[in-house]
Amino acid sequence: MARVSVMDNSPEKRSEWRGIFYVQARVAILFVPVVASLLIIAALAGNDHSPDALDRTVTGSVK
Repeated sequence: MARVSVMDNSPEKRSEWRGIFYVQARVAILFVPVVASLLIIAALAGNDHSPDALDRTVTGSVK
């Protein structure tokens, strides 16, 4: 009696896995602009290294 493998190389299984891969790739592409914008915001927020700079998050602060 021949035992059928779960990961056999039938064309149906390959096309099913290919479809799953394409859906995951499309979802990942949706998150690329989100990640890129977060990296830009982090880069812009981390540029303030001067100790005498005004705190932009506190309005009306007096030194």
